[in-house]
Amino acid sequence: MFSRILYEGGSAPAIRVLADRKLRIARQDAALFLSDNHKQKTMDYYDWNQFVKRITIHVPTQVVYDAWSTAKGLESWFLRKAVFYDSYGRPRGQEEKFQAGDAYLWQWYGYPDHVTEKKRILSLNGKDFLQFRFSGDCIVSVKIKSENNETVCELEQHDFPEDDQEKIDLHIGCSTGWTFYLANLKSILEGGIDLRNKNIDIEDVVNA
Repeated sequence: MFSRILYEGGSAPAIRVLADRKLRIARQDAALFLSDNHKQKTMDYYDWNQFVKRITIHVPTQVVYDAWSTAKGLESWFLRKAVFYDSYGRPRGQEEKFQAGDAYLWQWYGYPDHVTEKKRILSLNGKDFLQFRFSGDCIVSVKIKSENNETVCELEQHDFPEDDQEKIDLHIGCSTGWTFYLANLKSILEGGIDLRNKNIDIEDVVNA
């Protein structure tokens, strides 16, 4: 999935995992093992600084927002474990909505406990928008809106690192990961089927 951050004992500095399982698959699919000249052309003609993912979900906008805005909601489709901490360092309840400035700890199915993301919530409006820091210190913005009588969840990841190789690694790994997890969000909210692989012994699959 995403290029993960490993925290030794839960503390900084972090060690970036650039050989992430999903990244290896995505690199192969995108044929990134090309000549330096071809890579440079790809860097020149494609915007590696951001991507946008959109999906229709046949539920009200508030239902989608609720699935994004609490630990319980995120664990239903995205995370194995989500903990949010308020400005005093106190963990919020599973069904308590997180707030701007909260720190978070996230873990995924299919990965051991030391594969952890620790960042902060940047902003939200309580109904259809939220924004947070993510891998590589990127920013992820989520908008939920109505288009032509459909609910659309739109995710943008931007502010990628300056280093070209790190930018490509994060862009492809995160783009691949979000594509699956947005599909799982739709599946959970529309039908209740969880598509995630929860067996840590099965590796190199698109659903973990």
